[in-house]
Amino acid sequence: MSEDVQSRIDALVNQHTVLVFMKGDRDFPQCGFSAQVVRILDSMLPEYMTVDVLQDQTIRDGIKEYSSWPTIPQLYLDGEFQGGCDIITEMYQSGELQQKLSSKD
Repeated sequence: MSEDVQSRIDALVNQHTVLVFMKGDRDFPQCGFSAQVVRILDSMLPEYMTVDVLQDQTIRDGIKEYSSWPTIPQLYLDGEFQGGCDIITEMYQSGELQQKLSSKD
C-alpha cells in the first residue's frame, strides 16, 4: 500500500470515533453484509461515519491490507479495528458491542 493511501486511511480511522468501511453508505448499503452492520449500528447510534469503498478502489484494496482483514465491511471504534459483519453481529448478540459503545458516552 502506498504511503498516500496509508495516510488517508489513518486520517479517517483516527478522525472518527465510530467508522465503517463498507460497500455503499449508511442510507444505501450495497451488499447484505454492509446492510447488516448498518442495521446493528443504527439500532444503537444516532451518528457514525461510513466510507463507501466502491467509490475509491485504492481505499477498497488498501483497507484490507491496513487491517489484515480480507472482507468488507470493517468496523473501527476509537481507531481500533473490531472486525467484519460476522464478528460485529456476534459482538452485538453477546452485548459486547453495546458495552464498547456505551463507554463512548
